[in-house]
Amino acid sequence: MKMSAFLKVQSMWEPYSPDSLLDICIKYCLENDYIICNINTDKDSEQQTSSLREGISLQLGICERMLQIYQERMHRTVDDTFLCVFNDPVKTRLKKVDLYNSNITDDGLETVLRHDIDELGISNCFNLTERSLELINSAGSNILSLCIGTTVQIFQHKMLFFELFMGEEPEKTEMFILKTPNLRKLIFKGLEVEVPTHYDFFSVLLKPLKMLVHLDLSSCSPLKDLSCLKTLENLISLILYDVPKLHKHITTICQLKKLRHLDISQFGEQYSLYDDPNQILRKIIESLPHLTSLDISGTNLAGPCVQERLTPEELSSDRNMTPVPLSDIPGLRKRSDNPLEFLGLYGTLHEACYRHHIPAKKISGDANEEQIFTAAQVYYDRPECLLEILNNLADVFRYSSCSNLKLVLDIVLMSMNRHIHEKSIQSAGSALLYYIVRGEEKLNFGIYVKRNIIRTLLDAMCRYENDRTMLRNSCLTLIHFKISQDMMLEYEKLVDVLLCIVSKDYQDKFVQQISIYMLNSLACEADGEQKKVIGDRGTVQVMLQLIENHLNRMVCDEVMETAWSTMWNLTDETPANCKRFLDGRGMKLVLKCLKTFPFKASLLGNMMGLLGNVAEVKSLRPRLMTEEYIQVFCNLLDSTSDGIEVSYNAAGILSHIASDGVEAWRESSITTLKREDVLRRMVQAIERWHLDSSRKIHYRSFEPILRLLHVDHTPEAHHWAVWALANLTRVYPEKYCSLIRSENGIELLERLLENPVCCQQIRDLAHMVIEQCKSFKAEEINEEDS
Repeated sequence: MKMSAFLKVQSMWEPYSPDSLLDICIKYCLENDYIICNINTDKDSEQQTSSLREGISLQLGICERMLQIYQERMHRTVDDTFLCVFNDPVKTRLKKVDLYNSNITDDGLETVLRHDIDELGISNCFNLTERSLELINSAGSNILSLCIGTTVQIFQHKMLFFELFMGEEPEKTEMFILKTPNLRKLIFKGLEVEVPTHYDFFSVLLKPLKMLVHLDLSSCSPLKDLSCLKTLENLISLILYDVPKLHKHITTICQLKKLRHLDISQFGEQYSLYDDPNQILRKIIESLPHLTSLDISGTNLAGPCVQERLTPEELSSDRNMTPVPLSDIPGLRKRSDNPLEFLGLYGTLHEACYRHHIPAKKISGDANEEQIFTAAQVYYDRPECLLEILNNLADVFRYSSCSNLKLVLDIVLMSMNRHIHEKSIQSAGSALLYYIVRGEEKLNFGIYVKRNIIRTLLDAMCRYENDRTMLRNSCLTLIHFKISQDMMLEYEKLVDVLLCIVSKDYQDKFVQQISIYMLNSLACEADGEQKKVIGDRGTVQVMLQLIENHLNRMVCDEVMETAWSTMWNLTDETPANCKRFLDGRGMKLVLKCLKTFPFKASLLGNMMGLLGNVAEVKSLRPRLMTEEYIQVFCNLLDSTSDGIEVSYNAAGILSHIASDGVEAWRESSITTLKREDVLRRMVQAIERWHLDSSRKIHYRSFEPILRLLHVDHTPEAHHWAVWALANLTRVYPEKYCSLIRSENGIELLERLLENPVCCQQIRDLAHMVIEQCKSFKAEEINEEDS
């Protein structure tokens, strides 16, 4: 077996060019499944089923690519509902199916096996039962490759069946486990058989499989008798990783003369020691002349570090024999002039991988980067080994510089995606991603690479939401990405993860602080529809609960202030989120914060900005028109906290409330405060503000402000609106002059100037805005001409 046959790391860099049209179309159809599927929901169970639409048929390449993209690109878990698409083997075709880590049941596997499947992988499919084995055997004659992996629970009834035949003579009872006579490849891991001593489960399993070429029995026990392997005349690859007491089977293994790849490595130390390691390794090498790949990792078979030439006695036995080159592994001396393609030395005793003269082209070990990379590629499916390898790679980053960062990234993403159930790998992988992302190489990452990193981290954070180490690593990694450019493609999942962290009272406040910071940044960058979706996922309610918890503890910190800022951003021109704020008793928390923390300028600014957004929603304004609330807004008109921001927002709130007219004021519960007195105080505040004041506010649109210019019955509302436009175009002309022009603001201001009731102060401000916009446009034209 060539080395390339078991290098399984899929590179994130190979598809660095744009996706193919086929992949783009498949991904779009998977994200919008109604295009090709009929989706039905059972009224009683509320379970969804899908079926291919009438008139649609999918070719073999498309169907298999759909599965691959769904799992690898979209990071989705395959289940029975998804597999319903392939119900009809006439309209859809599958040949090679790997359902690793899926949530399918026996029904889902039955759907797959309706097709003429050549290669089937069901490792880590823990919802399958003994019925799946029956289904596999029913389709057995077609299957050429079968990876059962750790899904060994499907064999339970077979072991019980053996117990029923305790009184029978095994040779007189025709028994089989897998009825797959044409099987070429079998991968079978971690089955510990407890059956009567005169039965050998694995002999019964393997005896009928005469066509096997590749056999993997990693971590299986007990292997009582491997003599059945001698009947497998086509066997060229044998993997017995972590199989106990292999020293008993060396003689049998040495009789498998066609073997090209042999793996007898161990991870635990209990069975890794051989009494005469040099002699045993020499025997293996001499007995298996076609061997090109050998793995003895974790054992003592490499022997002590001794350079050996042929002894005088060996030379005298054959006068024509010449000394062979040096070898630091005694048992491999005769392969010195014919080196192995691959030799596994990871974790061997006496640190064999550090020796100089090793007769192999590729070596797994931890002596250098190349050996570690090789180990990661070979042991990709062994989580216990992979964890050690990830730790080795972390040491490379800590104590030196990495020469192949792209390959490390491939290894880390592969490890985390394939072993999502292994918390230790997720934690170690997230730490490595932090080292990778904070480096300068990140500047060369394209959107595909960034998206894979972000998705992988989010998957891990979703599964291990209570693991502080992994959450901290992941958060520290994610903040190195730009929200607007990198994260918006995954914003829904990111919101779910961040809300989960923020809503829990973590002892690690640092993680909570980073999470709410990212949530606020996400809310700021989101457009209107995205803001609504973020609100739909419960963000406003979580922020209100977090604020209430802080108030109960009398704590005003950065987390609390950011919670108000997040709601401010979320309510920006998003009425649904404004309503959620009021429905969640948000005004009660505003009043309590004002009373508890009256001198917190940034807190006050965030709250008033949020209430400004609420006041822009006409249907919600009646809920703000209470004696208590209006009095608070009036008092804040005189505030100098946070520059003019608090006073400005208080005036904005009152302007929008007043824009509903005198009748709305009369119909409210306000009795002691007169509308004209409130408006007079508002104008007095506006006249105190400096037009050159810098601002902390950010407008995506002037539509709510320009809307006030249509209100003829309340010139005070005009005053606030026009002052706001004058200030913003004066201080930030490059940002806001073009925005006013694009939203027909100039026309509205000119129409306002024609209104005879418009006072001189408002006219002056309106002229100022118009002149600033014209002047800035002229400057733009001159710059273009030059």
